[in-house]
Amino acid sequence: MAFSDDDNEDHKIESNDSIKPEAAGVAPGGTGAGMRNVTALGLVSFFTDFSTEMVLGVLPFFIVSSLGASRALLGVIEGSAELTSYAFRMVSGSLSDKVGKRKVFVIAGYGLSTVTKPFFAASSSWIDAFVVRFVDRMGKGIRTAPRDALIADSVSESQVGRAFGIHRTIDQLGAIVGPIAAFGLLQIVDIRGIFLLSLIPGAIAVLILVIFVKDVVVKKKSSATRISIFSNINRVIKGNRPFVFLLTITSIFGIGAFNFPFILLRASDLGISESLIPLIYATLNVAHTAIGLPSGILADKVGKEKVLIIGYSVFAISTILMLMLSGSTLYAYILAAVFGLYLGISETVQRAVIPRYVASELRGTAYGLYSVVIGTTFFVANVVFGFLWDNFSLTTAVSYSMITAIAAVAGMFMFIKSYSHNHPARSILT
Repeated sequence: MAFSDDDNEDHKIESNDSIKPEAAGVAPGGTGAGMRNVTALGLVSFFTDFSTEMVLGVLPFFIVSSLGASRALLGVIEGSAELTSYAFRMVSGSLSDKVGKRKVFVIAGYGLSTVTKPFFAASSSWIDAFVVRFVDRMGKGIRTAPRDALIADSVSESQVGRAFGIHRTIDQLGAIVGPIAAFGLLQIVDIRGIFLLSLIPGAIAVLILVIFVKDVVVKKKSSATRISIFSNINRVIKGNRPFVFLLTITSIFGIGAFNFPFILLRASDLGISESLIPLIYATLNVAHTAIGLPSGILADKVGKEKVLIIGYSVFAISTILMLMLSGSTLYAYILAAVFGLYLGISETVQRAVIPRYVASELRGTAYGLYSVVIGTTFFVANVVFGFLWDNFSLTTAVSYSMITAIAAVAGMFMFIKSYSHNHPARSILT
């Protein structure tokens, strides 16, 4: 069943805090109420990332060096926290479909994360840090799927790659400023002081969200209040082979796609001192930011699926570099930059490809389902990678990740051959 632009009639205005979907269309040059909404959400993410990346730039080193955790335990902490995040995305995404509104969930999620991160300063063991990380990622989970659905609903499908690219670019500017701010602050305060100061930009983000972001209200069907989360999941995946195939490919790639803390630990092995680790993280985020918008625009032009192949391939290259680069601290910056390029491409385009295969009123559920898959495989990837590195060797861990990346690339080529050409730029649900 195909959905054309006429399906915009499914939206309605219910308050002054909502925007008309027809106003959300983006004119050449990126104007319009919809793109303004995307920009406002980008600013929210900017200040949130400013806050978060102040913390994350020093947190892996803090957990391993100050709290005594192993690499494998760091993988468990990161994997569990992110799995929590992705699990909550499933619930909040589907609930936002059910009530026909997104903003209330976005506010709740950003608010919870903002008030949680300063509690890292009180951590005396890795268990304390795990609890704080858990609650922080719960907040991220509550907000992310409704926010992504709000971005997708704010613009036409033909502009969704650009929209996610713009959001990702503004978001990642905060991810650059945050580690740099942490580096500067480390000259006058300790790591625990960084955790406390992270509250300031987080609070600014919540204020911008409350004042400037407008909801796009999706018209509910008359029986919407009786539709369960599981019913929505069934509606998303039943008979929708392209979407299920995409999730399968994402799973294959995800079980080997370790997270950036291992890049920071590798940087430490290459001779980067504790005080300079935030600059390695900033380098990673500069590359992430620089590639976000170009990859989104390229995805709109040549196909999101094709650009995903590029992202997966760059990840494979970064794993090879973890082994090949040694003997100089300069290599740590190169490794971080390449890994950042992978993150910028994949995180922009993986989200942008979903609206093509799922109808508007079910996108919150689709993003939530996608998030559960990502979170589960993310947990596996980080635990396995950390275990293999600790108990065997870096070569063994890297080989594992490289194999899964190559398999995902092959799967995406198969997907393009089977489905991509059959579905022009429109949102479909089969």
